[in-house]
Amino acid sequence: MTELAFEVLDVAAERYAAAPTLRATLRVTETSGEVVHAVALRAQVRIEPQRRGYDDTEKDALGDLFGEADRWGQTLKPFLWTHCTTMVPGFEGSTSVDLPLLCTYDLEVAAAKYFHGVAAGEVPLSFLFNGTVISRGETGFTVTQVPWHSEATHRMPVTVWRDLMDHYFPNSGWLRLDRDTLSALAGYKSRRGLTTWEEAFAVLLKEAGEEAP
Repeated sequence: MTELAFEVLDVAAERYAAAPTLRATLRVTETSGEVVHAVALRAQVRIEPQRRGYDDTEKDALGDLFGEADRWGQTLKPFLWTHCTTMVPGFEGSTSVDLPLLCTYDLEVAAAKYFHGVAAGEVPLSFLFNGTVISRGETGFTVTQVPWHSEATHRMPVTVWRDLMDHYFPNSGWLRLDRDTLSALAGYKSRRGLTTWEEAFAVLLKEAGEEAP
């Protein structure tokens, strides 16, 4: 029976994708001696925030996700980042394959909010694998499933995500607004004769007594 083991070698930015994408390089090893014809591989990638420390600035930035810092012993739990898939070509022994991880800068998404709030260090990731394995033996082809207990961990520098977003969205970020709110802001911007959204938000911050950038 086919037995697969997985290791995450690296996570790096994909510079020429249509949308922001990270590329996880996997080593896949077949440990029973079977010849693998192909693997339709699926992965659930989770962030494990409890496996690292945070400074006071990061704790403030992550309050929306985890609440007050004195409650983090109960609220700092693993959460889903993304699902992803790839095809692993046939191999014998071991092989390497790239697993694409689509990213977003929508700060209403928990993973993007987390990456944005972590200033430095590494992000602990857990990869949970599943999928279909087609192997070739003396009597023909067999089809088996990758069990859910197949997993790997990786500590990704947060600069990898930040550099990716700087590449696709230089010195900018994204906010999603309700249409009515957007219309009201557009009217405010027009009535004040402001030429950019940056100016509109700067004036609103100033009127609220907050320091504008």
